[in-house]
Amino acid sequence: MRKLWLLFAQTVTIALALYFVYTAVQRPGPAAVGAPPALRGAALADASLPPSPGSYRVAAGRAMPAVVNILTTKAVRKRHPLARDPFFKRFFEREEEDDQNSLGSGVIVSTQGYILTNYHVVEAAEEIQVVLPDGRKAPATLVGTDPETDLAVIRITLDKLPAVTLGQVEQAKVGDVVLAIGNPFGVGQTVTMGIISALGRNNLHINHFENFIQTDAAINFGNSGGALIDTQGNLLGINSAIYSQTGGSVGIGFAIPVSTARTVLEAIIKDGHVVRGWIGVESQEITPELANSFGLQRDSGAIIAGVVRNGPADKAGMRPGDILLSVDGKPVKDTNEMLNLIAQLTPGGQATMRILRKSRESDLQLTVGKRPLAKK
Repeated sequence: MRKLWLLFAQTVTIALALYFVYTAVQRPGPAAVGAPPALRGAALADASLPPSPGSYRVAAGRAMPAVVNILTTKAVRKRHPLARDPFFKRFFEREEEDDQNSLGSGVIVSTQGYILTNYHVVEAAEEIQVVLPDGRKAPATLVGTDPETDLAVIRITLDKLPAVTLGQVEQAKVGDVVLAIGNPFGVGQTVTMGIISALGRNNLHINHFENFIQTDAAINFGNSGGALIDTQGNLLGINSAIYSQTGGSVGIGFAIPVSTARTVLEAIIKDGHVVRGWIGVESQEITPELANSFGLQRDSGAIIAGVVRNGPADKAGMRPGDILLSVDGKPVKDTNEMLNLIAQLTPGGQATMRILRKSRESDLQLTVGKRPLAKK
């Protein structure tokens, strides 16, 4: 009986061994399937594992579907050199026209099809075409523009549109990691990484109203109008400009903060343009030389260099040489701060301007005017 039991056990053991050998030969690992003989047996990473620490794939994945490519067609008039001559001008009354395609980016901010982009991307465009990352294309209509902030709003009509989540740029700090998404040089949607290099950049003479986020995330031609996002995939700004002596990225890029973009977006949807306050003055910064000349003991405020005749400030008694210290109780640090504070005032409403004149402070009451629209 014992011999029979041993024989049975050996038979079962051999059968199991043959079974395991058979299954190993018939069902090779993933690396062996279709692999060259030299690579058979190589291990492949498990695709189901979570991203490695430091990866921003989740943030990029949240925002990328809402960043679009914008193609515009503009008519370019060819003029013969002699067309300006008074004698030959009559021979060149009919000018030839060519189409010029422009490339830029945009960000879908609403499932209703509203897209934020730069004004210079769609400026003078006769046709606007939007291409989504999923391959869909649609013609866009221009809702409105704001040249003074270099922002524009266009709209497309498509179903099931993705929309980016607007972030809280007020919580952003220098050193935070950010991602720039756009379509540089037309190569296709691209994500670059950097940090916030500075906040509140102004006096760059790019736009009339400036409050840029500076970043070293690579921004190139075609990125204009694209998204600058945080590590959660929330929109922090609209990529707008770069500082470059070569035309390529050198690590100094500028984005319009989402707080400004949102204000412009809401105003354009409501009125077709942005309504801003205006008091009719020209100003200049207080430099150490001017402070010494005026005998000032301060370096904050804005010197009124000129006053528009019969404008709100003129009617209220403001004069060249006055120093504007505050607008409705909010201190004026410099001319950029002054412009922003006045722009936020409601046209037709009353405002208090605190000025310094000949070492004496006083308050002026005025009726706020409406800022004239910038020439396009």
